Amino acid sequence: MAHQSPSSADVVIVGGGIAGCSVAYHLTKLGMSDVVLCERKQLTCGTTWHAAGLVTQLRATRRMTELAKYTGELFGTLEQETGHATGFKRRGSLRVANTAARYEELARGASMGRNFGLPVEPVSPGEIKERWSPISTEGIVGGFWFPQDGQVNPADVTMAYAKGARMGGARILENTPVTQILVEQGRARGVMTGDGPIHARNVVICGGMWSRDLAAAAGVTLPLHAAEHFYIVTEPVEGLPRDLPVLFLGDEWTYYKEDAGKLLVGFFEPNAKPWGQKGIAEDFSFGTLPEDIDHIAPHLEAAARRVPVLQKTGVQLFFNGPESFTPDDRYLLGETPEIRGLFCATGFNSIGILSSGGVGKALASWIRDGRPPVELMDVDVRRMQSFQGNRKYLEDRTTETLGLLFDMHWPYRQFATARGVRRSPFHDRLLALGACMTEAAGWERPGFFGTPGTRPEIGYSYGRQSWFENCGEECRNTAANVTLFDHSCFIKYQVDGRDALGLLNHVCANDVDVPIGKVVYTQWLNDAGGIETDVTVTRLSETSFLIVTIAISQRRDLAWLTRAIPDGAHVHVRDVTSGLPMLALMGPNARGLLSSVSPADFSDAAFAFGTSREIDLGYARVRASRLTFVGEQGYEIYMPAEFAAHVFDEIAAAGPAFGLRMGGYFAINSLRMEKGYRHWSHDIGEEDTPYEAGLGFAVKLDKPGGFIGREALLRQKERGTPARRLVQLRIEGMPDAPLMYHNEPILRDGAIVGSVTSGAWGHRVGASLAMGYVGREGGVTGEWLSTGSWSVEVAWKRYPVRVQFQPWYDPAGDRLRG
Repeated sequence: MAHQSPSSADVVIVGGGIAGCSVAYHLTKLGMSDVVLCERKQLTCGTTWHAAGLVTQLRATRRMTELAKYTGELFGTLEQETGHATGFKRRGSLRVANTAARYEELARGASMGRNFGLPVEPVSPGEIKERWSPISTEGIVGGFWFPQDGQVNPADVTMAYAKGARMGGARILENTPVTQILVEQGRARGVMTGDGPIHARNVVICGGMWSRDLAAAAGVTLPLHAAEHFYIVTEPVEGLPRDLPVLFLGDEWTYYKEDAGKLLVGFFEPNAKPWGQKGIAEDFSFGTLPEDIDHIAPHLEAAARRVPVLQKTGVQLFFNGPESFTPDDRYLLGETPEIRGLFCATGFNSIGILSSGGVGKALASWIRDGRPPVELMDVDVRRMQSFQGNRKYLEDRTTETLGLLFDMHWPYRQFATARGVRRSPFHDRLLALGACMTEAAGWERPGFFGTPGTRPEIGYSYGRQSWFENCGEECRNTAANVTLFDHSCFIKYQVDGRDALGLLNHVCANDVDVPIGKVVYTQWLNDAGGIETDVTVTRLSETSFLIVTIAISQRRDLAWLTRAIPDGAHVHVRDVTSGLPMLALMGPNARGLLSSVSPADFSDAAFAFGTSREIDLGYARVRASRLTFVGEQGYEIYMPAEFAAHVFDEIAAAGPAFGLRMGGYFAINSLRMEKGYRHWSHDIGEEDTPYEAGLGFAVKLDKPGGFIGREALLRQKERGTPARRLVQLRIEGMPDAPLMYHNEPILRDGAIVGSVTSGAWGHRVGASLAMGYVGREGGVTGEWLSTGSWSVEVAWKRYPVRVQFQPWYDPAGDRLRG
């Protein structure tokens, strides 16, 4: 039947898969009924229709788990609400381990789930057999049972979302392809369809595999690429129980689901097959891809050994269909940094069904309120880098990301594909000195250093990895002598103009109206007082400033800053990262080494902590800033790129007399943990205020003009002691203490009161350390921390810990002041 497209709407959603229909449903739940969803063909016809329909809750991160948990809860009521069948069956799921390492991974995830009441329990091989009788338990060491998990019919549940959205007033238009995102003055203004334009204040891209190219035409980067995903459906299996839970065997790259007396066996194999490298046809609808039995044969043979009934059961369907994957295996959610009012929910890496409810709810709130309802950094589209839209990069990375869903999620795990993209000018020199390169936002940067001339590699473990002693030597050298770190991946913006100071003092919680040559540590806050970023601001002149932030925040922070510029303001913001590499000299001998290569006066009187100025170094002119992120005397050295090699060589040549050695980012993490230095996106973020994070010293409530978030901080101060605070944790008396990484529950007198945000071994203090937030209704005080029995749960086991506000190393800060 022909339809007449509306000329306008409050929100236009592009794509009628499960994500688009969930967003529409949740918008109407918030009272936003002027919603139009445009589907190019029919609902579910892209990838939703052929999904396996697994509804599991445990994911790699806490926030993704919480979103999936909500989805499972919603599926339990959606059919009753809408009157449309969903096929949801809460049969539970089993995650099974073949190795001790996999069991520890599952146990750590299960402990994380305790933080928010996720039902889970360990099971033995015998108990696994009781719940999933067709399995052979040979080689299985154990697993975990998730009773609230289940399965759903993907097409039916999408139609239930769509019906619920229509019940709330949304209009859903099939056979209405969107050909263009309409943009005016940096804002989304609607979409162009075959029937003409639909004007809107907000546009949401939920186009699955087509999202990348649609966004790219509007100058927006949504990095994703399709891959071939395989599963089989057997013929009916005689005697197969009809209530089998979903079964996951990550060590064998397979999952199993009972379906109408048959078994669906799916694969997330390593060395996947990218698809659609040259684009995807507009008429691809309910499409399948050619069979490739040879590609999946080794995993199918392993499945037949694990589930022996498969050896005598025929295959009714060999399915191969495309699904889209992102460079880091996490989906893309939120408002794009390039265009205001343009949102996305796409690139679901085969977990779109189980994520759909949480994604729809979160994005609907984001659209209504103009900010995310909770911290979503794990999946926030602003984490992606512009270069990641490169097709060759995406094609090569996709060979790895599909299998990564079932691969071991080791701490510090590094991608093997699409590497070497962004290299500092020091890259080759660092490799020659024994650097093992790790990646952050595409930057190659040293994780640790082995023996010069070698190519050291990471041996993964949840305990002490292969680089543990190398890292320890770098940390101890930083405390005793001096260590050189490559900080070129840190992002630098230069802000110029007569209104630059006004802009920055409006954005920064600290006061940046300081003398020329001073560095200010500050946060940028949102209206709720949460920390949007953590930066340093150096005053270069009356009208010029240098901002330094972390690599993953490059696009996010630039968008935040530029969107804060008032109309008509005289301000210019430039990203100068590529032309301004940076080295960091850290340790008690840093001053002596610099004095040997520069005539500048580095004494405390002439060059106090927080000072920044231009100096001569060798034949070059560079900027030196006296700062530290490791708790020792230190200097950051910025130089134009053409002088980088010369500066490095000058420092390296003078280094032996001062005990210089190279250091990597594993050492930085250890050193900053001992000092309690916060890391944005781990220890501080959008939901954490400076007072909760122990950063109140960087807030100037009384500076002229106020700043974003000031009113929220005033209200918090009026309430008294914060009910939630960041604390320092230390496992005591255990030379072989387990390492804490993230999301481990923190308990007081046996009750969970918080969770770990980050952790590392502290080599200077000789202990397993972490940071984390704890909460108490009456306020978190030092007295409360010093009483009670404190412990942390690591991989389903509990260990006593000491808890305090102060750092474990040099709490008075005497060493960094030199």
